[in-house]
Amino acid sequence: MLLIQSLLSDLILASVQNAQSAAALPEFELPSEAPINRPKQSDWGEFSSALGMQLARPARKNPLKIAEILIQHIPDSEIVGAVTVSPPGFVNFTLAAAWLQSQMETILQAGSSYADLDLGKGASAQVEYVSANPTGPLTVGHGRGGVLGDTLANLLEAYGYEVTREYYFNNAGQQMRNLGESLRLRYLEALGEEIELPDGYYKGEYLIETGQALAAEHGEDLRAAGWEHFKDLAEEAMSGQQKDTLTRLDIFMDVYFNEHSLYEDGSIERVRESLSANDYIYEEDGALWFAATKLGASKDRVVIKSSGEPTYLFPDIAYHRNKLDRGFKLVVDVLGADHKDQFPDVQRGVQALGYDASRLKMLMNQFITIKGERMSKREGHFTSLNDLIDEVGGDVVRFFMLMRSAESHLEFDLELARERSDKNPVFYVQYAHARICSILRKAEQEGFSPWDGDASLLVHPSELALVRALLELSEVIDLCVRELAPHHLTTYARELASTFHAFYRDCRVLDSDAPELTRSRLKLVTAARAGLARTLGLIGVAAPESM
Repeated sequence: MLLIQSLLSDLILASVQNAQSAAALPEFELPSEAPINRPKQSDWGEFSSALGMQLARPARKNPLKIAEILIQHIPDSEIVGAVTVSPPGFVNFTLAAAWLQSQMETILQAGSSYADLDLGKGASAQVEYVSANPTGPLTVGHGRGGVLGDTLANLLEAYGYEVTREYYFNNAGQQMRNLGESLRLRYLEALGEEIELPDGYYKGEYLIETGQALAAEHGEDLRAAGWEHFKDLAEEAMSGQQKDTLTRLDIFMDVYFNEHSLYEDGSIERVRESLSANDYIYEEDGALWFAATKLGASKDRVVIKSSGEPTYLFPDIAYHRNKLDRGFKLVVDVLGADHKDQFPDVQRGVQALGYDASRLKMLMNQFITIKGERMSKREGHFTSLNDLIDEVGGDVVRFFMLMRSAESHLEFDLELARERSDKNPVFYVQYAHARICSILRKAEQEGFSPWDGDASLLVHPSELALVRALLELSEVIDLCVRELAPHHLTTYARELASTFHAFYRDCRVLDSDAPELTRSRLKLVTAARAGLARTLGLIGVAAPESM
């Protein structure tokens, strides 16, 4: 699919070159791309460029004068209907109605994939998300990371990448011993013993239930078992619950990677040896340190404590080395805000091993609150993701999790999420798709099938606005991938639904007195169905045919 903003950028840059060739502008180095945005005023057109202001200094001219020169030298293009200038130096574009009408066939022929791009074709990408410790049920915070990661994976596929979805189990270290001991004590409690969980142990209801289930199944047979056995039982139970919860959100992983495997296969020791050989490891105060300051960090980091226990850094460096060894061109970690300061050290560690750390990206997601609930698995006070799905449904959870940028704090509005009306943005978008399906069913009943009308009849402003809105999906996919910002999808979904509802208000679709126009509008409605279905599919939300 064409990226309209890229085409307009090429056009206006070509106009600069033409103006320079005609000596209307002096010679200077051109930028790689021109700024193309929505205009500040709707009557200016559909796209606007501030290149005139950007070139004021190198061209040594007034920005408005530059803009006037540019429109005099802009090449002809079938996509542009009009080009105007507005103060203080904007060049404004209005798309040609004939070109917009011609895009109807492109959309209809491609169907649901009409907006997909091939910019990532031939490359592979990996997205790691959720990656919760197997120490308890998933919280709503994990849910936000899961939805962000899964939607980004969908977008990367639409961009052309071959995508691997991955979940990293942090199943090593002291936390797993504490988990095993916690379950062992809960099992003994279920057998009638009085127990007290020490500080640092996991006190949630979920382990009480697991301990009771073990007592019911095994009786006294596990009394002599140590924490290691209970750790394995707890990990199996918790990871199974986590997978079941993600399934309710239609989140499925291609790879489940266990941290413990990095110890077993020697990966962590090899990282240590390689960093030491490159003089990035030194010993001080009985601990081993990574010389991160050699690579621009503000301070060095401990990698093995004086107790002999490794910190997060060695396993994380080893894991990301493993990712790059698998050949991924792009690796995206969807991580909580508490990892913000750690991720750059992982990049530096990978760089110290001789890898291209620029292939590693982080999508950080901020915290989420629901009615002031606390979220601490260890103490047992948290809002579980399962509870939230039970309350409002998986579609609403996914859509709401994306309604703000990942870097922004998200307050999940339960009252709005429970709404079963067009006040709820999910239902508003889904209703647009369902309404289209209803229109098409009625059209068949009234004998309008097939609808192969003439697209040149689509001249009403609301008709052309809907075509333009459909073509924007490619731009949105491109923006989401370039900025690692999947939240733009929900904004677009609502705008597309609003544009369709406006068209439906302004243009009578089924009109027996105007059969040719009806068939043309049915083509547009069919294209709108494809656009809404594709957008909802990228978000991971159902596109219902009736509501």
